[in-house]
Amino acid sequence: MTANYNFAEIFKNTFDFNQLFSTQRRNIEAISEANQVVAEGAQAISRRQAEVIREGVEDVLKASKDILTSGTPETNLTKQSELAKSIFETALANLREISETATKFSFEAFDVLNKRAAESLEEISSAAGSRASAPKKKASA
Repeated sequence: MTANYNFAEIFKNTFDFNQLFSTQRRNIEAISEANQVVAEGAQAISRRQAEVIREGVEDVLKASKDILTSGTPETNLTKQSELAKSIFETALANLREISETATKFSFEAFDVLNKRAAESLEEISSAAGSRASAPKKKASA
């Protein structure tokens, strides 16, 4: 008994490599998209941090000028404690906002990758299933 198969036909009938390459191309595109989401998130966070720093410096300069030009030590002590409390509360609110932004962008990137992983598994299963059910050539006697 001799088989009429050549080496390439063995692999051709087991798996569709063109579909595999297409699946991998889409996987790379999804990774690129997720990287873009992460980059946009990092830029947004950097811009917001720069705004927070600028606003903080302006507030401290304004308060310092007010403290230095106003009267009694008792009044200045009260103003300093109010300034410290305000700085702490603002920093906490800004930290919360920035961490929420980072979490949002992280989930967006994860969603892109998660969706693509599910699609990729479906594509591979479909390719393997279609090849398994494909009619095979019979060996001639």
